[in-house]
Amino acid sequence: MRQLLVINPNTSASVSALLQRHVQAAAGSHVQVRTVTARFGAPYIACEASYAVASHAALDAWAAASGVGDSGSDGDSAPDAVLVGCFGDPGLMALRESSPVPVTGLAEASFITAARHGRFGIVTGGERWGPMLQRLAQALGHAPMLAGIHTVAPTGAQLAADPAAARALLAQACRDVVRQMGVQAVILGGAGLAGMADAIQPEVGVPVIDSVVAGAQWALRTPALPSERLAPGCDVVWEGVSPELAALGLAPRQPGTAAV
Repeated sequence: MRQLLVINPNTSASVSALLQRHVQAAAGSHVQVRTVTARFGAPYIACEASYAVASHAALDAWAAASGVGDSGSDGDSAPDAVLVGCFGDPGLMALRESSPVPVTGLAEASFITAARHGRFGIVTGGERWGPMLQRLAQALGHAPMLAGIHTVAPTGAQLAADPAAARALLAQACRDVVRQMGVQAVILGGAGLAGMADAIQPEVGVPVIDSVVAGAQWALRTPALPSERLAPGCDVVWEGVSPELAALGLAPRQPGTAAV
């Protein structure tokens, strides 16, 4: 059975439970999904500062889950792929650089899925996410297909807390995006919005992409990048980080040896 590791880079156990349920359902019974939660940071990522900390937390959670240096770890449980369970993909490039298996995130997977239909728009919760997602799309090479981003005032966590009100608000936002931007698909972005795309799809005239479903379906299809790594590792000597993350770094130089 294939193994998929999902990293929730915020500290919310309820979001992790939501990710576990929806990713497992989308991945199918032939995939074993394991979701881990950030050990520090914010319960919801809603600004540049919380995003920056979430990138560190994602690396830390991945290091803890990798079991490197743990004599009791089971090598057979090593994942076949890693999915960053946040629509913003904090830590994506660092994880990809350090991992021997493919890594993707909810946003990247959604961009790829939506672009197959043509130009797309994004609807998500939290007003500060607009420029952050625009920058991410640019960095990942998807900006030409992104027509625009519509953020609603409530955060993803607030939307998840009131699903009925959220569906009405998000359906209207998706219709506005289609009407104003002329897109061929709309991404409903956010781990907390998992499962809502199906509910509002009948009210929107183009495909509505559930970012969690896209992540689950794309993660194990992501082609592995050329890598010399046979095991997780970071090409840096860590100081002041968790023991698990430190174990993935280079060994400190011995006193009196020259730096390379």
